[in-house]
Amino acid sequence: MLTISELIAECISYTEEQSWFEFKDGWYEPDGIGEYISSLSNAAAMLGKEEGFLIWGIHNSTHELTDTKFNYHQDVKNEPLEHYLARNVTPGIYFRFEEDMIHGKRVVVLRIPAAHTVPTAYKAVRYLRIGSSKVNLAKYPDREAELFRVLNNGLPNLLNTESRFTDLTFDQLFLYYDIHGIKLNKRSFKKNLELLTKDGKYNMLAQLLSDEPHIPIRFAVFSGKDKSSTMYTVREFGNMCLLMSLDKVLDFGDTMNIPQADERNRRVERKEVMLFDKDAFHEAVINAFVHNLWVSGDAPMFTAYEDHIEIISLGTLPPNQTKDGFFGGVSIPVNQKLSEIFLQLHISEKSGRGVPRITAVYGEEAFQFKDNAISVTIPFTRINLWNPTGGIPTVNPPVNGNDIQDRIIAFCKNPHSILEIAEMLGYKDKKTVRKYLNPLLEQGILTRTIPDKPNSKNQKYITIKE
Repeated sequence: MLTISELIAECISYTEEQSWFEFKDGWYEPDGIGEYISSLSNAAAMLGKEEGFLIWGIHNSTHELTDTKFNYHQDVKNEPLEHYLARNVTPGIYFRFEEDMIHGKRVVVLRIPAAHTVPTAYKAVRYLRIGSSKVNLAKYPDREAELFRVLNNGLPNLLNTESRFTDLTFDQLFLYYDIHGIKLNKRSFKKNLELLTKDGKYNMLAQLLSDEPHIPIRFAVFSGKDKSSTMYTVREFGNMCLLMSLDKVLDFGDTMNIPQADERNRRVERKEVMLFDKDAFHEAVINAFVHNLWVSGDAPMFTAYEDHIEIISLGTLPPNQTKDGFFGGVSIPVNQKLSEIFLQLHISEKSGRGVPRITAVYGEEAFQFKDNAISVTIPFTRINLWNPTGGIPTVNPPVNGNDIQDRIIAFCKNPHSILEIAEMLGYKDKKTVRKYLNPLLEQGILTRTIPDKPNSKNQKYITIKE
């Protein structure tokens, strides 16, 4: 279970409130809190989360600590608030208030267990979160039906979701296993690879591994830096077994990875610089295949531009995964059985090195977490033979976290605001900059010019040791 400080760090890392947590300041309305208990409990169940959270002491737009004065010990008509809420929540769930001081500011958290077996109701009404809005579930029958499906069968996954097609063949799957030195048993492969639902029908995993999955997988190439530019080509790799599609995407990316002759400071042997890091690219593509939300019927998206490749996989982090765990190499597959097949075929390993390999080359900023997808940017390393600033050949290398912190340290030899630092680094938001600033402050490398008012609009940062 996350501590309050770990929970707050996780929640404020999102640009917007998610359906499983809500920020408040000093707001107090007993029945409103009860409705949130119902909605957050049901939303957590829909997402596979163990808990939902109502949090006092965080500004919902700036995500700054507000030092809440909310008092959860007060009474409702001479009845303790917690007892009043418990009496009206059905079925009974063990919600509880907790509080802590974070950076000297008080934070209160209402931990709300996810619904189990049946939806959680408040005063006989079932609520749900849609985005950041609290709604009466009865007005959304499709979502209510989906909630009951999740409570009865678990979250939709490759194994419990029925294939959209019944006439599946698996010649390519047998060939792929044979090439990798493994013989599939024609009588038992469906059972061994778990290709059938409980009622004996083909599931989504079977559809993906069949000769024709009917899910387009495309690699598009554009001439410019975004999709407003001319599109050179679109390659289609979805009309075959998913395992072969993966190989085709990797091969196509490798054909783009052109070695560039580096004549800089040449003495005897000419050096070659690749357009991008092959290992990082391969890890990003494999991760996109393993973790994509295939039950949606859509594939990952691969797009090459003038200066980078973007790889987008649908879906978010698994319910029991955090961003710290993700970047730390904790492996929690979205599609467990598909991950096991990749391991069996030595396509991937369960060492957790995939994401760290990417961040070691391109930094954590290579990843972007969206509401319904995760994107990875693989920047190109291009040798600029015609540098307008002096004609000296240069190379634009990948930037990692240490490089960014070194630039901040050098830049802040004179005091600078966070906006000035962001502009220097080429970032648009302060949150990304704080990710690199905070460790430097904690290590005593940087200091604030107004230390007793950390959130002052006039705050600047200066290097005190290198």
